[in-house]
Amino acid sequence: MVVKSELKLIKSLQQKKYRNEHGLFVIEGKKSIEELVGSNFKCYGIFATAPNELNLGDSRVNLISAKELAQISSLKNPNGYLGVFHIPKKEMDILSDWIMVLDGVQDPGNLGTIIRLCDWFGVTDIVCSLDTVDCYNAKVLQATMGSIARVNVHYVDLDSFLRSADLPVYGTFMDGSNINTYSLPKKGIMVMGNEGKGISSRVTELCTDKIAIPQFGNQTTESLNVASATAILLHEIRK
Repeated sequence: MVVKSELKLIKSLQQKKYRNEHGLFVIEGKKSIEELVGSNFKCYGIFATAPNELNLGDSRVNLISAKELAQISSLKNPNGYLGVFHIPKKEMDILSDWIMVLDGVQDPGNLGTIIRLCDWFGVTDIVCSLDTVDCYNAKVLQATMGSIARVNVHYVDLDSFLRSADLPVYGTFMDGSNINTYSLPKKGIMVMGNEGKGISSRVTELCTDKIAIPQFGNQTTESLNVASATAILLHEIRK
């Protein structure tokens, strides 16, 4: 049985301040829960309307009714599986050859997709500005499809981080140089900006190279979606 106090706690984790207060976050979906249980994330509790359908080894699963799940789920149509995990206390120990830096990305779907893309292309570290959307936001986690288990997301002061980084810093701009003319190094930093404003002025000053994805279509198109642009640039990095 799931007690009311536990339901109240889990429901509160939809808000960032309570995630930070309790050091916990919620992820929903069978595949995502299975991936996190098999990773370094520490599990607080797993709740399911059909516990026997989860492949979690010896992990204990709490039976929950569809009505109770609807009370704590962030989804309009809960899928039957909800996991609560501890937010890890990560050291700033970056081992990835390329680092993806996000400057003020606000849309949860964009961040979640970028995390999934980095997982696909083998970039294990994303460094975010302090005003970038929380990676433990429910919509972010849904978009990662479990990739949050393999990609480290760090929140730092970008000014300090970029000043201390001994790597070339490639910033993405509409008026930058054609990325196709570059021979990218084996290691570097790629900066992606806010959906509406792009890269902030203080971070722009720290970019060693300004690059752009060439446009072939209608010139009235304002820009690429930040997640779509990230996919193209990650492909260029790995070519």
